[in-house]
Amino acid sequence: MADDATAGLSLHRETVRPEWVDYNGHMNVAYYVLVFDHGTDNVLDHLGLGRQYRDSTGRSVFVVESHVTYEAEVLAGNTVAVTSRVMGCDGKRLHLFHAMHREKDGRLAATNELMFVHVDLRARRAALFPADTRARIEAAIAAQSAEPPPLQAGRAIALAAGRPASG
Repeated sequence: MADDATAGLSLHRETVRPEWVDYNGHMNVAYYVLVFDHGTDNVLDHLGLGRQYRDSTGRSVFVVESHVTYEAEVLAGNTVAVTSRVMGCDGKRLHLFHAMHREKDGRLAATNELMFVHVDLRARRAALFPADTRARIEAAIAAQSAEPPPLQAGRAIALAAGRPASG
């Protein structure tokens, strides 16, 4: 598959620890998600939606859906860089996309697409973004709007109905 995950915010890089490697000799699925989560924390901080926002407003964002694609192996000692795009938002939701590249050769290793809901932590219910927060999110979207969406964005998992699995 072509590397269609376009550049975005470059806010996170991390080196794969030996304890993250599974019996197949590459980074375990859970640690791809962990690295992407570290990247998410940086994006949320960049947008003013991180821990400080939670502490000062009593609001936060919760992940409600996540999709990961695995494009190339990542091994112990490899350093990976995560680029992130703010794909969209509405009154209560935020859509992010991350691409993980191996630094040694620039190859796309994985992608992560996330949908968040903005939550009032006292009520434990979805809440509208404040106007200033929404403006920051929309500015980030506009700054990346010239880039086409990554081919991996918006994917779903399914086997063709009525067709036997190949292999």
